[in-house]
Amino acid sequence: METIKIKKGLDIPLDGMPERHIVDARSIERYGVKPPDAVGFTPRLLVAEGDTVCAGQPLVEDKNDQRLTLPSPVSGVVEAIVRGEKRKLLEVVVKIDNLKRIDNSADDASKTLNSQFSILNSPCWWMIKERPFGTIANPDHKPKGIFVSMRDTNPLAPDVEFALKGREHEFDAGVKALEAYGKVHCVKAEGPHPAGNIGTIVAAISPINKGEYVWSVNAQDVANIGRWVMTGEYRPERVISVGGPAAKAPQYYRVLNGACMQRISDIQLINPLYPSAESSLQHTTRIISGSVLSGNAIKADGFLGMYDQQVTFIEEGDQYDFMGWLMPGLKKYSFSKTFLSGFVRLLPTAHYPLPTEFNTNMHGSVRPFLFTGSFERVFPFDIYPLQLIKACIVGDVELQEKLGIYEVEPEDFALCEFIDPSKTEIQTIIREALEVLRKEAIS
Repeated sequence: METIKIKKGLDIPLDGMPERHIVDARSIERYGVKPPDAVGFTPRLLVAEGDTVCAGQPLVEDKNDQRLTLPSPVSGVVEAIVRGEKRKLLEVVVKIDNLKRIDNSADDASKTLNSQFSILNSPCWWMIKERPFGTIANPDHKPKGIFVSMRDTNPLAPDVEFALKGREHEFDAGVKALEAYGKVHCVKAEGPHPAGNIGTIVAAISPINKGEYVWSVNAQDVANIGRWVMTGEYRPERVISVGGPAAKAPQYYRVLNGACMQRISDIQLINPLYPSAESSLQHTTRIISGSVLSGNAIKADGFLGMYDQQVTFIEEGDQYDFMGWLMPGLKKYSFSKTFLSGFVRLLPTAHYPLPTEFNTNMHGSVRPFLFTGSFERVFPFDIYPLQLIKACIVGDVELQEKLGIYEVEPEDFALCEFIDPSKTEIQTIIREALEVLRKEAIS
């Protein structure tokens, strides 16, 4: 295992750290496969409502590359196909049906293993992501390295070593399988967030230049690949952390990928009427699949994101304080020392982290883009973050390339967005710029 040390960054003192106890929730009956979670994936539906499917059977495939598919996490029946605007495919919902259950994924896998094993021929290929652009890995590309982060530094993220306890042999088998495609770097980052982000690790070990590719795999998915190698069983299992300041009983859960959060939400929600606007309680709650910095809001009965390994419960910022920022703000977190809490924590006798009140309130509206020098304090790349963001806003592709756009993903700018006094949606700007470059690259 390699180790890197990062100094720049910021650890947010968010309450609601989950207890180190794992609750088995693999008996959840409904699962959702969400094609929008896969960047650049143009889905072609392969099943219809009412079809019986096996664990590992492809539900959708990429129109541009039929080798890239999104499989069913369980055996059961296709309960619903959910579409959005312009008939965009949002979710394929599968419900376990014990009466119709047909689980022959292990038999199919044995045939594959007995011939010549290839992750590409397994249901596990979607677990491998590629930079630049953050897409599912292109099998035709030769990566300069495959990176696995052994420490997630996002607020309230699960402890990777704790989540992998008891699966060490599967993890080793997954690493050996991945070595067929390139050198595997298992890296444990030391330092504040975003030290554990793949982008930070790649920038420290092997920065990406134009025309180069690196792959990354979640540590728990490496173990899932290893299980497929060892047994031929497709079971996309992961331990997720469920916590946050608005969670009743923060703890770990063992689930399958795409699990419905209804059962967990019923336990964790302080406000049982979420997300009803007619709630009689004072506060409402937002449920976020993924990190509070870069995840996506879901409903109480929504599904875990395809690459997410945590769920965060946080209060909606729909309650406003009298006089707003003019108040001392002793319980409000302040990176720029706008509130008194930013100064009090510097005192030698102060207890840090102070009691803080976090919610989704932006504490202000969108303002002109300000030059404060704050981004450089939390951005551990050898890149000028403000200049790159401006180049993305104006659409200067040549300048973006010179400033290192190929090294980053939106999540790498999550802290910049969090501390930004201008309230700019920086992650959206970066994603849109990367999409332009990706479409130009394939055209």
